[in-house]
Amino acid sequence: MIQTERIRDVIRYIKKFKGSTLVVRIDDDVVDSALFASHMHDLALVHETGIRIVIVPGAANHISRVLDSWQVEWKKVNGVRVTGEEGMNLIKMAAFDVSNRIMTRLAAERITAVIGNWVRARGRGVKDGVDYGSAGVVEKVFLNSLLAVLEDGFVPIVPCVGWTATGRPYNISSTELAVEIAVALKAEKLFFLGSGATISVDDYDMPKGVALSPEGRMAAISVAEIPGFVEVNREVDNPNCPPDELEDLLERGGDACKRGVTRTHILDGDVDGVIPAEIFSDLGSGTMIYLDNYGAFRPMARSDIPAVLSLMNPFVEQGVLLPRTEEDLESTVADYVIYEIDGGVRACAALHAYPEGMAEIAGLAVDEAYNHMGIGPELMERLVAKAKESGNRSVFVLTTQTADWFERFGFIPAEIDLLPAKRKEKWTKNRGSRLLVRNF
Repeated sequence: MIQTERIRDVIRYIKKFKGSTLVVRIDDDVVDSALFASHMHDLALVHETGIRIVIVPGAANHISRVLDSWQVEWKKVNGVRVTGEEGMNLIKMAAFDVSNRIMTRLAAERITAVIGNWVRARGRGVKDGVDYGSAGVVEKVFLNSLLAVLEDGFVPIVPCVGWTATGRPYNISSTELAVEIAVALKAEKLFFLGSGATISVDDYDMPKGVALSPEGRMAAISVAEIPGFVEVNREVDNPNCPPDELEDLLERGGDACKRGVTRTHILDGDVDGVIPAEIFSDLGSGTMIYLDNYGAFRPMARSDIPAVLSLMNPFVEQGVLLPRTEEDLESTVADYVIYEIDGGVRACAALHAYPEGMAEIAGLAVDEAYNHMGIGPELMERLVAKAKESGNRSVFVLTTQTADWFERFGFIPAEIDLLPAKRKEKWTKNRGSRLLVRNF
């Protein structure tokens, strides 16, 4: 059943993202890795689903090696590589070499890629007494030209070099470049793919309530949560993704979301299949940055009924929930609340009111893959609060297997005779459900 739901998720996401734009910043450590061919194969498959792809290769390691081999001096100031004009030709050589490797690998997948100059740059100049030399920033993205390439079905590859209007080249941060291109294209997704970029509870302190995967990976973080995460993890010693690099990715990813990119994702290039898993599933395989509306509670609509029945079915088979029909849910649709992630129903429950001043929480189900996210407890607290606000003197549940869980929320065992008359008619000795009540 769980496998069936995952397949449905894939189909739903293929429909959702067909025709959308994905910008991928690929670090050159990934290009040098054993999984490079696998990631390019995955990008080719993603491209074939109708998703438009733009690739921005990072070339930091290659540039460092080339400059060092030619004994050209360089240094990092505030995370920016600083070297004189004599190093720029070598920087271009290294940047275009990485881009060519990506283009060649895509050609092996029968995907036509084009390396081009779609960016105007300007020099960083002198700031706080530091002459940034060949380092530049993005001044303009030539959007119409870039869109023309995408509409022809090609994959644009944008090296981390930009030129001024007079043809002078500058080295641009690939992270900044990817953000500016994603913003210009109004991309649905921006990926930062780098080696060792897993953000896990094993390495970092997590903000309260942040979305975690079952294995403890931070599946999602809101833009508002980023400063707090950065502050408490500033001293974390993680050689795979140093604090300043992770902070840069998080803050630039958050900035992209503020400027119109739907979602930004930090992906670990050491994980095979990380790209399609991040696109075609709710919890993905990396860390998603979002501005709002990642997951939300809302009233159930009639169009949700098939998904809710599918969600309930495993619990019905286990004997945890009573069977419900489509007609049952139709007649009580206004009583239900669901939790939705990107269009997928991951939890549901109902609050049924009775004339005796009692309300029942029923039909509570949470997708097993999302149990760790605290959706069930939050849903319970919401319904208990709603029951109280509606003027009920108590709220109750009937359960066969989960009494201990409900007791965590202040429910205590009670006699079946306390049930409202209409609900008592449906209670059977054969099922033997226990009654738990919480009084207000």
